[in-house]
Amino acid sequence: MLKQIFAVTALNLRSIPQRWGMSLATIIAVALVVSVLLAFMAMSNGFSATLSGSGSDNVAMVLRKGAQTELNSGISGEQIRLISEAPGLSRDENGNTIISAELYVIADGLKRSTMTKVNLPLRGVGKNAMQLREGMKITQGTMFASGSNELIVGEAVIREFAGFDLGQEIRLGPNTWKVVGIFSTGGTVFESEIWANAGVLQNLFRRGNSYQSVRAELDGADGLEKFKQWAENEPQLSLDIQTEKQFFAGQAGSLENMVNFVGWPLAIIMAIGALAGAWNTMYASVDARISEIATLRTIGFNGFSTFIGTMVEALLLAFIGGLLGALLAYLMFNGLSTSTLSAGFTQVVFKFEVTAQSVQSGIIMALIVGFLGGLAPSIRAARVPLTSVNGG
Repeated sequence: MLKQIFAVTALNLRSIPQRWGMSLATIIAVALVVSVLLAFMAMSNGFSATLSGSGSDNVAMVLRKGAQTELNSGISGEQIRLISEAPGLSRDENGNTIISAELYVIADGLKRSTMTKVNLPLRGVGKNAMQLREGMKITQGTMFASGSNELIVGEAVIREFAGFDLGQEIRLGPNTWKVVGIFSTGGTVFESEIWANAGVLQNLFRRGNSYQSVRAELDGADGLEKFKQWAENEPQLSLDIQTEKQFFAGQAGSLENMVNFVGWPLAIIMAIGALAGAWNTMYASVDARISEIATLRTIGFNGFSTFIGTMVEALLLAFIGGLLGALLAYLMFNGLSTSTLSAGFTQVVFKFEVTAQSVQSGIIMALIVGFLGGLAPSIRAARVPLTSVNGG
């Protein structure tokens, strides 16, 4: 049986050059399916890595109860004062809790690649903001001066958006600002932000003494639970409290849903077209070898070996197409820097990531296309009548 299978398979593969046009068309069709799927997955992987890699398990993220994003949250100055006395939070050498009350507003920007207007996150922060971002450092220039119209911007902002070069003046909202520093956070979501003094933003955007979020350094492994229990028993507070890492992991789900509801269906629709191509190619392969297959059947080869030989040919073409598609996706998209609208309605800069797991998914889809496209032709090859010898 194995000898028959190997013989028929070798015969099929040697005859591929005789049908190189249709075989190449099948490979290209499968490659396009895989490359489109991997492009969506690379976008999801990069976005998720940027958000999921942001934040810390040792920093609490505080929003108004029911708020899903900082943009629709609101915390008053009096509530900030109460939070600053909460248990479960770390304190500095002076006994003060390490917290950062922050504003989050939308500013206009221009995308470098298209010069179209986009929404950028303009964050108002205080003195503890940098301390609460692990790995954050000023790479060029200096920190903004308290009470000034100075800005510092993330490296991703410089890379993707125009007008934020060091020393440049730019109008955001009702004020003209000067970029005095550029910061890095190791590729996290914070690099997509513009920072200014919180008090200045409150005045310019007429926010009074209100903020939108609070970050607080936790004191030990049980710090979060102590903080949450205290907040639940405080009648003047109505807050959602979680770790910063949990907050960003939740935000990453939006693009993952887009891949599930857009990327996969689009890839499946394209796969149907590739399936038709594989079907036609394999039927042409069988038709071109009707006499040879019948001859093999006449001298004792069974239908199963013919079925397997034809199926192997279909799977091989699909596998080659899958590898080509994965290579194209890697060369075209891996490491590509772009930005997209986040759950906070502002741009987040991230890089596409073609991962080994994504490539595996693409190859599996290619093989499924090859199997389904080769199934009916393989059955036909197994049922070629003996009277078909010499075209009879």
